[in-house]
Amino acid sequence: MRHSRFWELMAEEFGDAYSRSLARSQHLTALGGHTADEALDAGVAPREVWTALCDQMDVPEERRHGRDHPPRA
Repeated sequence: MRHSRFWELMAEEFGDAYSRSLARSQHLTALGGHTADEALDAGVAPREVWTALCDQMDVPEERRHGRDHPPRA
């Protein structure tokens, strides 16, 4: 996943403004307590950050691939 896709998914799920705030403020347990922004800056793969964020924010599986994008096999 590219960084641009990460931000697209964030905006789709949480809205433009809240997604940016969430990325700066939500400390992700699965990523050692780092925020999404910190993890991305440290080189953590966007897919790993997205998965950790979805897990922590209880995003349903059917919405983790974006709107009208079926999961890849």
